[in-house]
Amino acid sequence: MSDAQSADFVVLVQTHQALLRRVSRMYCADPDDRQDLFQEIVLQLWRAFPRYEPRPGAKVSTWLYRVALNVAVSELRQRTRRPAAERLHPAVLEVAQAPPTGYDPDDVALLYRAIAQLSEVEKAYVLLYLDERPCEEIADILDITVNNARVKLHRIQEKLRRLVTPLT
Repeated sequence: MSDAQSADFVVLVQTHQALLRRVSRMYCADPDDRQDLFQEIVLQLWRAFPRYEPRPGAKVSTWLYRVALNVAVSELRQRTRRPAAERLHPAVLEVAQAPPTGYDPDDVALLYRAIAQLSEVEKAYVLLYLDERPCEEIADILDITVNNARVKLHRIQEKLRRLVTPLT
């Protein structure tokens, strides 16, 4: 990868770091596992970046979500860590080692406990919904119809309501 491509990649990761960290948080409760997953996502994005060609009208975030969600689900299934075989640009390593930013975990603890009980695929829907992605974009990212995305989101919302509402 050229220096210009490396610089573009660094900017891309820095710009969308919060998105990547949210995916990591959604799939890993443990901070160390979360950081490992974040770094694996960045590595896979690095490997795929030279071949990335956006579809007409598609957002770069759609590609980022696809890669990040695929890595997260694959990592959960494998539960084995592979050492990085390629050297990353030093600036990418700085981004990957930056401390997470965002919401106070105490504020969303109940929601995350409920989300932890969902399947890997349901977590992907929740992540995209919480990131305020429109149903059309969710459908595009997950490669399903818009109507299917709406139905699944509704069912997952109902499931989460049952999980967070104590039985009285």
